[in-house]
Amino acid sequence: MVRKRIKRRYRIARYVIYRQTILKPADHFWTFLGAFLSIALIGQWQQLRFTRPDDIFLIGSFGASCVLIFGSTHSPLAQPRNLVGGHLLGSLVGVAVYKLIPDQLWLSSALAVSLSIVGMQITKTMHPPAGATALIANIGSEKIKSLGFGYTLSPVMSGVFILLLVALVVNNIPKNRSYPERSLPWKRRSMRRRPQPGPADRRPYGRAGGNDR
Repeated sequence: MVRKRIKRRYRIARYVIYRQTILKPADHFWTFLGAFLSIALIGQWQQLRFTRPDDIFLIGSFGASCVLIFGSTHSPLAQPRNLVGGHLLGSLVGVAVYKLIPDQLWLSSALAVSLSIVGMQITKTMHPPAGATALIANIGSEKIKSLGFGYTLSPVMSGVFILLLVALVVNNIPKNRSYPERSLPWKRRSMRRRPQPGPADRRPYGRAGGNDR
């Protein structure tokens, strides 16, 4: 019994991984284009305002977002609600924790990441790269820390705006892509709903039709 379960889970995992790798050559081009444009624009924007270490940290956070919104556009974690909400929440939590515990880096970093994850779970805005956004608010340079809650507006939300704008344009050019994902769970449920029959459409109970006799 245990061996059968293991084999079954192995087959499912192999199928999922296999399906993830089935991409048309054109998909690689659009993924490359979207990620390249996003990081290039964010990098140019932030290079003018922040130090090199800060720029590297922030690019790392947004680079992880690119993996989702361009490499896995159908994922629930990549949708606009998650992209915007996750980074917004992560940045706010990260700054708040740093202001409360400014002198204990290990503790503030741990709390920022863990609390931001729980917050994203509660608000249904789970976006893994946002955990790094919360962390950067605590491990960044003094220039980043001195921004306070301004860190949320820029560089975080300005970078998110660039990501979202590029994703909306690039991911909707080819016919086989769509962003946001059109087959989201709540949209599927609404499509399955059928109008209830009116009184004229109802048939007598137990009969095939009203005029059978």
